[in-house]
Amino acid sequence: MANMFALILALATLITGIVWCLDKFKWAPVRRAKRQQAQDQAANTLDKAALDNVARQPNWVETSVSVFPVLAIVFIVRSFIYEPFQIPSGSMMPTLLIGDFILVEKFAYGLKDPITQTTLIPTGHPKRGDIVVFKYPKNPSVDYIKRVIGLPGDKIVFDPFSKTVSVTPGCGEGHCEAPVTISYSPMEKSDFLQTFSGFDGNEVGNGFYQISKAGMLPGGLQLGERQETLGDVTHNILLVNQAQSQVGDYYQQEGQPPATWIVPAGEYFMMGDNRDNSADSRYWGFVPEKNLVGKAVAIWMSFDKQEGQWPTGVRLSRIGSIH
Repeated sequence: MANMFALILALATLITGIVWCLDKFKWAPVRRAKRQQAQDQAANTLDKAALDNVARQPNWVETSVSVFPVLAIVFIVRSFIYEPFQIPSGSMMPTLLIGDFILVEKFAYGLKDPITQTTLIPTGHPKRGDIVVFKYPKNPSVDYIKRVIGLPGDKIVFDPFSKTVSVTPGCGEGHCEAPVTISYSPMEKSDFLQTFSGFDGNEVGNGFYQISKAGMLPGGLQLGERQETLGDVTHNILLVNQAQSQVGDYYQQEGQPPATWIVPAGEYFMMGDNRDNSADSRYWGFVPEKNLVGKAVAIWMSFDKQEGQWPTGVRLSRIGSIH
């Protein structure tokens, strides 16, 4: 859908731009010449309305000329500077909530062709802890948002029992470097409650509510929360304490044991902050650099809503930078 909108916007900008150029450099001079000729024949007695009738600008040309500057600005800003996205699911809770509208910095990882995603000018690379929007590798027409956990060459190990991550750089070259410092705070009860349509201890839920607003809902389960410090980046993660990690469903990299991955060159390992409710690199593998869309930097609007439902309010307190 995002690619289709980008294509439509590009075509609309191109077509109106061509009309703008033709009008400015070809059609407008012809109209002015005709008006001047009519004015000379009338001995300069024609008013503006009469002159406009002599060589009137067609409505479709007038509309195109008026719309082109707006489309051009939108195209440039959306393609190369900032693009708005909506958070549709709870996979990045508690950092990002369903109904958050975010701004994504498009130039953070390179200026790219908005249609083909080909990098035109390199500007940088993701860092561990960045929150990144990217094209889902198995379906590039779908945009995903996750946190960067592993860089190229990193060895990632996820402990399915403690639900902790270890990262060791440089393993892609055959010799590992010192592990990245990763620490976790003690587990606490979260302010979020997860509801389930048929909870059996392992099932992914269908709703997330703040306990202060919802109270204890029937069939609901209070989530656990703790801080994860990944190098220099500290953020909160959510966990379903009663759920076991489904290691059998994880992506199995050739030559590596289960729940262990070495990130290939030019690719990244992504995870959601809502660790037991995130379909991420643990399940489908790595994200190529060409799939990166940009870095999530700010929340510009937030609506209180559930996945697939209409908003019930506005969360103005969430507007601001993303941590």
